[in-house]
Amino acid sequence: MRAARKRLAGRIRKTPVFHTTVTGPNGPVPVTMKLEYLQHGGTFKVRGSLNALLESAASIDQVVIASGGNAGIAAALAAAQLGKSCTVVVPESAPHTKVAAMWSHGAEVLWHGTTYAEALDYANELAAERNALQLHAYDLPAIVAGAGVVGLEIEEQVRGRPSVLAAVGGGGLVAGIAAAIGRRQQVIGVEPEGIPTLHAALSANRPVEVGVSSIAAESLGATRIGDIAMDIARRYQVRSLLVTDDAIATARDYLWREFRVVVEFAGAAALAAVQSGAYVPADDERPVIVLCGANTDLSVL
Repeated sequence: MRAARKRLAGRIRKTPVFHTTVTGPNGPVPVTMKLEYLQHGGTFKVRGSLNALLESAASIDQVVIASGGNAGIAAALAAAQLGKSCTVVVPESAPHTKVAAMWSHGAEVLWHGTTYAEALDYANELAAERNALQLHAYDLPAIVAGAGVVGLEIEEQVRGRPSVLAAVGGGGLVAGIAAAIGRRQQVIGVEPEGIPTLHAALSANRPVEVGVSSIAAESLGATRIGDIAMDIARRYQVRSLLVTDDAIATARDYLWREFRVVVEFAGAAALAAVQSGAYVPADDERPVIVLCGANTDLSVL
């Protein structure tokens, strides 16, 4: 992660933090928001994609990735910045807003299958055929290391050692943060009740397939936690909290109403844990809430 931070210097935004108070179930709750939704491309995933491309062989000029949304946007943006071509394989359910963002960064977008798993199988074939560098949405060391720079920044920006809450899909973000600061701070993954990838894996002590049923599925729609995330979660005792779709929607609406902050549903998941009471901070604690992405359709606000 320290090497990733050096590679990414000058290429990504060191996103700010915002100390404030939010409404909780029993009154005001002091929090610190990490405004990662302000990252290039509107997603933390740009950090991992850029790190992976910068770490790869310079002779690679084609990139392939399977994605339902943000990972594809990040790969397209990173490839464009480094002068490489990018192909994103998306399932038929991919949101038009996110596909349009991939196109805006010059990516070739191919639809294949109805699930991420089917898109991934085709991306595997395509990468082999084209001799391209294949990125993964969350389960690749360079991707996780890039995401971990978020944790290094939090450590620099926030005094003390408060808990850090971040959304979980495939686990790349929470794994990176935990690898960065998990020996010194509690890192907590927040998941929709309808997509409990980390929660189910911790219960079974291994990654398991889960169903996908949530308003946050377009961002947190992985059916299985990544192997890297599982290993790190065990090593640093990452906790998992489940929140309802109603809590996520309420938190997202609250961010817009109170702060004029626009995030996607996944971006509001960590805040939902505090506002719903799924996470109750200690009396003297100001937890860090990672607002991880902003790629949403404004018409649904």
